[in-house]
Amino acid sequence: MTRIEKEKNIINLMINIYCNKKHRHKNGYLCNECSELLEYANKRLDFCKFGEEKKFCSKCPIHCYKKDMRVKIKEVMKFSGPRLLFHEPIEVIKHIFEK
Repeated sequence: MTRIEKEKNIINLMINIYCNKKHRHKNGYLCNECSELLEYANKRLDFCKFGEEKKFCSKCPIHCYKKDMRVKIKEVMKFSGPRLLFHEPIEVIKHIFEK
């Protein structure tokens, strides 16, 4: 699995956790807002200038997210990050070691 695919997987998990808890959508179904955010995040990852050499977005010198989307994704990450440990502990451990 490529670096970009791993990032997409993590962001998908985080948005699903967020939407499930905040918007009460279950079983992988996302509300329109979260679906748009996931699509936007995946598009940004597809066009990442650094490709497979990419670092974590928080450490990147280029902010490719629009301001409003950056605010939304930060909210999702802040909420879902700690909860991800209970949903996908193996993915969290892998993610930590990649830092």
